[in-house]
Amino acid sequence: MTQMLIRGRLLSFKRAPHSLTDTDSYAYESDGALLIDGNTISVAGSYGTVKAIAPEGIEEIDHRPHLILPGFIDMHLHFPQMQVIASYAANLLEWLNTYTFPEECRFVESEHAARIATHFYDELLRHGTTTAVAYCSVHKTSADAFFAEALKRDMCMVGGKVMMDRNAPQGLLDTPQMGYDETRAVIADWHGKGRCHVAITPRFAITSTPAQMKAAQALAQEFPDLHIQTHLSENHEEIRYTGELYPDARDYTDIYVHYGLLGPKTLLGHAIHLSDREADVLSEAGAVAVHCPTSNLFLGSGLFPMKSLMRREKPVRVAVATDIGGGSSYSMLRTMDEAYKIQQLLGERLNPLESFYLMTRGNAEALSMAERIGTLEPGTDADLVVLNAASTPAMRLRMETVKTLGEELFLLQTMGDDRAVVETYVAGKAMKREIERLQDTDNTRKQDVAGPILAVHQI
Repeated sequence: MTQMLIRGRLLSFKRAPHSLTDTDSYAYESDGALLIDGNTISVAGSYGTVKAIAPEGIEEIDHRPHLILPGFIDMHLHFPQMQVIASYAANLLEWLNTYTFPEECRFVESEHAARIATHFYDELLRHGTTTAVAYCSVHKTSADAFFAEALKRDMCMVGGKVMMDRNAPQGLLDTPQMGYDETRAVIADWHGKGRCHVAITPRFAITSTPAQMKAAQALAQEFPDLHIQTHLSENHEEIRYTGELYPDARDYTDIYVHYGLLGPKTLLGHAIHLSDREADVLSEAGAVAVHCPTSNLFLGSGLFPMKSLMRREKPVRVAVATDIGGGSSYSMLRTMDEAYKIQQLLGERLNPLESFYLMTRGNAEALSMAERIGTLEPGTDADLVVLNAASTPAMRLRMETVKTLGEELFLLQTMGDDRAVVETYVAGKAMKREIERLQDTDNTRKQDVAGPILAVHQI
């Protein structure tokens, strides 16, 4: 196995921080190093200590003065929605019907799905995201493309073929039996292959009949270790319509309870407008409410009460995500900037230690995967992000007055984006710079081809 030593300032969380001064919640090395053995972290600590036990002549990569953290984890996004980001619509349901559903119909074509998968993973890695939880389209071809690209890049990814049999265009509908059979086929083909994890994925109650919800329930009973992902209480109109479709349910959450879909591996996108009863149910089940701030603001869905949910007598587990393409950025840094602003509007505080905990170990714990990802602990997978808080002229100027680690993290969260990501490592392999090199080459080639065409149009 290939070994290498990566040097820089190390930051990794041990638990959720209680405050900005909670130094016991994280491990920080001002001159640290990671000994990478193949695709895992073998040793982590001060540079002097790690260097002393490293093999003589080992390859050494020096990222000083930059920060090295576990790779970011994105808990909810839609792989087929890359080409509907920044689509103008009044609200969630208009956005789905006008843009998203027609776009997802294209993923019946394997060539299109494979092309978008390449771009999808490129964007994640450019922004420092090494693990994500994604919805594919209703077509098995989309799930095949999603997992094939994950396997090719050796990325730890969770995804699922969407199940939906009503309230969508004909090209996006399966049937209860087809949803069951094709999900089972995706599980057989991809779950546990490389670092691939399949999630049972009924899109949401509006697009699944009771018969299809029963099919999802059957899958959950047959494969109890799999994640389940769906949407919950994102938009007031969605909640009202869901109540009409399931009149016997006490509320939106009760639908998922009725079909046995709530548990510690259930990931519920949005969950903005929960009643106290619903929050209690989520807490008792151990289900995860996934906060998608850029999407919630873009679609006008509402302000997620993250801090109040977390400090309830019966606290609700919370994760964070981009929700591409309702979300407007692939960057988890931009995501947490908007999360901070939402809490400000609610009269709450979200400190930068909490933000970086949520993007790394917090999301790993929400995924029940903290033993493999989300930390820099020995024995975990070598998924890393290297961050430069002086990556733009404006950030560089601000860094002249930054005195503490917390201030640096807040600057990264507030002004950072893909330019702040120096490198992204997946299973010990540097990925970002190579992606950008290939993209630059491709852009140059396209410009060379386009030149004469543009000249003709100008004439």
